Amino acid sequence: MRKINLRVIPRAKQNKITTDDDGRLRVHITAAPVDGAANDAVIKILAGHFNVPKSQIKIVRGGTARDKIIEIPE
Repeated sequence: MRKINLRVIPRAKQNKITTDDDGRLRVHITAAPVDGAANDAVIKILAGHFNVPKSQIKIVRGGTARDKIIEIPE
């Protein structure tokens, strides 16, 4: 499993993944951070980006924060 640091941008105009100047992922999602909807959207977009099942992506740290550490299979 590999761990990835990312920053979530909720309530964005569209769902997309970009990178900062330092190479850190930024996940823009349209969902609001209410009742876990934003986390579900993050997992869904990352599953499509990395081509892995949603069930294999875990939020290791930052469940209620914008900065998260995600664990995905290699």
